[in-house]
Amino acid sequence: MSVREQGSGDGEHACLDLPTNRISHLLDTVVLRLGKAASWLWLATLAVVISNVVNRFILGRGSIALEELSWHFFGAAMVLTLAYAVVTNDHVRVDVIREKFTLRTQAWIEMLAIVILLLPILYIVLVELYQYGYRSFERGERSQAPSGLPYRFIIKTVIPIGLSLVAIAIVSRALRCSTLLFGYPRRFLSPAERDQRPTD
Repeated sequence: MSVREQGSGDGEHACLDLPTNRISHLLDTVVLRLGKAASWLWLATLAVVISNVVNRFILGRGSIALEELSWHFFGAAMVLTLAYAVVTNDHVRVDVIREKFTLRTQAWIEMLAIVILLLPILYIVLVELYQYGYRSFERGERSQAPSGLPYRFIIKTVIPIGLSLVAIAIVSRALRCSTLLFGYPRRFLSPAERDQRPTD
């Protein structure tokens, strides 16, 4: 990844495309691979929803377990792919003001927001959510419906796991901001970029 600027017809504005470093490259690779693996849950969700529709409206027999499984899969797929969106920068941004700043200003804003706001909030939320899942496991919590799903702790634990991946992704983002602003950690060059570098 490199730093680039995109121009517009009414003047120049900067778009943040952060340089990567060895640590962020490793973290991003892990998050991307896990995100791609988790994306298969969308197919599982679709299959369960279709099965539920067929059972309910064609065969005339609904299944509470299938209904619950569909939203379990949907929730798991959503939360486990959030970090992928952070790494690929496909998450929602309000760019009306931000896009008019220089690259360095964007990087400062992003790094400070991550360190001062996002990471502390995520830490507090994750501590509570992991306890939430553990309490569910201890109680052997299951669906309140007689024919519903057991092991409710599974979906309740998937939520903090997904947010932990988001935390990893934003730590990587902060490190990339640091590479741009301070040159540390040192920028990581892919083999293709190394081959393109001029030699003395």
